[in-house]
Amino acid sequence: MDFKILIYILLTSVFVNNYVLQRFLGICPFLGVSKKLDTALGMGAAVAFVLTLATIVTYLIQVYVLEAFGLEYLQTIAFILIIAALVQMVEIVLKKVSPSLYQALGVFLPLITTNCCILGVAILVAQGTYNTQGLEANLLTGVVYAIATAFGFALAMIIFAGIREHLSMMNIPRGMQGMAIALVTAGLLAMAFMGFSGVDAGLAKALGL
Repeated sequence: MDFKILIYILLTSVFVNNYVLQRFLGICPFLGVSKKLDTALGMGAAVAFVLTLATIVTYLIQVYVLEAFGLEYLQTIAFILIIAALVQMVEIVLKKVSPSLYQALGVFLPLITTNCCILGVAILVAQGTYNTQGLEANLLTGVVYAIATAFGFALAMIIFAGIREHLSMMNIPRGMQGMAIALVTAGLLAMAFMGFSGVDAGLAKALGL
């Protein structure tokens, strides 16, 4: 496996095809758990763990169970059940290891189960349709794609949480307080990431792909 391919997948997944700011997936935790930087970091780590592990497990289930027995039509249900089980495992671990973070995440931790970002990545990797340059799709590139997507998700949340913490100390007009200014900020952040549009083609050319 050419290392350049992994670099390409990593950079484009984080900046060019950011799931939150470019594809608008995973918006619920993005808006709900981004008021404080520490909770954003915790959610980003939890999503990264679940997303990476779910990608590996769902890929193996897709290849060795669903496709082997002609059960591809059960893909969505099977993937949701796998992700739900992994989230339950993360919830149990967090409750024992870090009760404060578990309490801070609250209801948003179980919401990882229905996070369309995780399900979307799992389906794209299983189908091998996550790359845009005709690169070879396998488990290794799929895992790198999942890790990069999780990093991009966490990066967006951390930047957004930092901005919201600063906004909470500013004198904002009453009509713009709360979710209103949060949505405006998210829109401006998405526009900033639009500056990376088209970089993937130039990056692929620079790497010789």
